[in-house]
Amino acid sequence: MSAFREWRDYFSEEIDLCGVQFPGRPGRLVESLPVSTSQIVDALAEEVYPYYKETPVALFGHSFGALVAFEFARRLHALDINLAHLFVSGQGAPHLPDPEPPMRHLPDERFFDELRRRYGGIPDEIVACEELKQLFLPVLRADITLKETYGYTAGSRLKCAISAFGGRQDASVTTDDLDAWRAQTSGAFKLRMFPGNHFFVHNERKNFLRAVAEDLNGSLREFS
Repeated sequence: MSAFREWRDYFSEEIDLCGVQFPGRPGRLVESLPVSTSQIVDALAEEVYPYYKETPVALFGHSFGALVAFEFARRLHALDINLAHLFVSGQGAPHLPDPEPPMRHLPDERFFDELRRRYGGIPDEIVACEELKQLFLPVLRADITLKETYGYTAGSRLKCAISAFGGRQDASVTTDDLDAWRAQTSGAFKLRMFPGNHFFVHNERKNFLRAVAEDLNGSLREFS
């Protein structure tokens, strides 16, 4: 969650930011890891529904989190909650097949090597320390399992705007993969590419968050 602490500086005081920490992360280490996207969405819906019946909601998800945000957006739409905007980054559209072979069952060393090849972002100190690797391995493998076992079901397009973001040097997601998100909405769609790899959202934080704030403010004006 520390990666999102600086987001507050880029949005107006009228916007409440709410980060989602999945089980198995700091603060929720003793909880069982989720086994499906629907399990995560069910838990999110139960938590937020009482608070956002009347308030416009915008969602953001990066990588596998983009798929969670998309399915959660579908759920909010079904609950008649005002969905203002869906922001996705570092993830191809949900209806596209995964171009990479499954990696969730690979032995530990090959799993880490493949994870770094596709996404990068794993610090060298974790890779070099067997104790740290074993600490993070269950969560990383669970995330990849969720992503690889995600099953898209065709349905009605969202009505809210969608903004998709990507890194130009991302080895795992192409511009075409991101552009395909436009098929998931009957509303406005924007695609922006930034310098960087899969984790461009950190290296290009300032420009990325300015783009998010700009699109969000535009959507919220429709609810004022």
